[in-house]
Amino acid sequence: MITSLTALRQRTLALLGALSMYRLVLFALLALGVIALGLSLAGLVAPSALEILASFAVLVVAISAVDAAAQRLLHLPWRIESSLVTALILLFVLQPSLTVPGLAGNALGGALAAASKYVIAWRGRHILNPAAFGAAVVTIAGIGTFSSWWVGTPALALPVAVLGLIVLWRTEKVRVVLVFLLVAVGVAAVRQAALAQNAGLSFALSDAIGFALLQSPYLFLGIFMLSEPLTLPPRRWQQFSVAVLVGILAGWPIAIGGLFTLGQERALLIGNLLAFAFAVRTSVRLVLTRREFITPTAQELTFRAKGRLSFIAGQYVELEVPHRNPDARGTRREFSIVSAPADLPTLRIAYKDGDQKHPSSYKRALKAAEPGAVLGVTGTWGDFVLPRGGAPVLMVAAGIGVTPFVSQLRQLQATGVERDIVLVYVASSAAELAFRAELEATGVPTIVFTRDAPADLPAHWSWPRGVRLDAEGLERVVPDLAARHAFISGPPRLIADLAPALHKAHGLTTDAFAGY
Repeated sequence: MITSLTALRQRTLALLGALSMYRLVLFALLALGVIALGLSLAGLVAPSALEILASFAVLVVAISAVDAAAQRLLHLPWRIESSLVTALILLFVLQPSLTVPGLAGNALGGALAAASKYVIAWRGRHILNPAAFGAAVVTIAGIGTFSSWWVGTPALALPVAVLGLIVLWRTEKVRVVLVFLLVAVGVAAVRQAALAQNAGLSFALSDAIGFALLQSPYLFLGIFMLSEPLTLPPRRWQQFSVAVLVGILAGWPIAIGGLFTLGQERALLIGNLLAFAFAVRTSVRLVLTRREFITPTAQELTFRAKGRLSFIAGQYVELEVPHRNPDARGTRREFSIVSAPADLPTLRIAYKDGDQKHPSSYKRALKAAEPGAVLGVTGTWGDFVLPRGGAPVLMVAAGIGVTPFVSQLRQLQATGVERDIVLVYVASSAAELAFRAELEATGVPTIVFTRDAPADLPAHWSWPRGVRLDAEGLERVVPDLAARHAFISGPPRLIADLAPALHKAHGLTTDAFAGY
């Protein structure tokens, strides 16, 4: 069962990887907007169709104008996806209206949200969720509109959940949002029980849970706002901490001076501050110093970090390469870091190049970047890190997926730490074995699976002639598999194919990427 779920998860990720995360969120929100319009015409949601359309038009104009002006001033390309996502989120949070004060309030909330992306930011990272900031300001100030969260209605609960699950699967934030929902719904149920007891009323737990899930903003807040990557910290335990804090504050709104509460979007803003405290040192600029082919189809880029950068071996960076007319994949990609923390301020990444007939606009722009180009990263992320202690480890690398393992092994070598590690390296051919010299220098036993026999293998490397890399073959070349924690890195489809062979291991951690 676990094996099947792992394979399904990776194959789904490979399919969803055809779109950038931002465009996937945009399409999901657009679909939700169309559904909301239909429900409005059927009388199943409170705002009228005209109110929804008018408010959306005002939000798009206000947000796009501020975004375009700010990005022109900062010499950045205008990303219409960002403007539309912010407008759609605010459409479901603020009260739609046809009145002049209501529309003006929506416009102001949208303008404040857009401005916060540039004013309340740190090295390219949003400190506060833009939509939550805009909604909070106009609500607290009482300017024309307020955060009604009309999306929290039974008619929209299922569409939000289904579309949201697709988004969360792509961003791998399902567990983070589940933690938030469990905390928020649990706290809300406790709050309702306490209020019912004080009022001498009856209380039904099932009704409280149903109300919290179907008639509150928790689903939309968690899926489309809490999970926003530019306001989340890099490590999973940090993300869980933020989810718990926001869940508590949203589930039991704390009144401030009788004027407003710390619930809903204001709870998210407080969680954003905690996330920023975790990640304040991770957003920097990188100066490209060298590029070279390390295999016939893979390039390595070497950068010099401008500013303070820290990461744990095995983590990745999200690299932004602004360019004109980006395709559906957008202008940002995630790259595992090849270099070790001990190599800083030098930072290296690698990617497949030269093996596609129709490369993405991002890859073309990255290929055109010359030494001296300055690119931005939003931070260092991920939990694909070696477990603490001396537990034996099995590393399984598929193609360019070897990059995080190079970082981990280089760091162990640089710090003089010895661990029981076996590396299984899968490549299409011997020529595609990247970073061979660096891996050989670490002394880690390595088993190579390629179609042709690699030449001049060192004593601690082997090529298991005739052995197929499946469950039986893996157990033959790694007989103590059950005692090792397995790490596997590579394209999602390959991980899906290889994961069943690794579930006999003591533990399994995966790292997937969907191409560039």
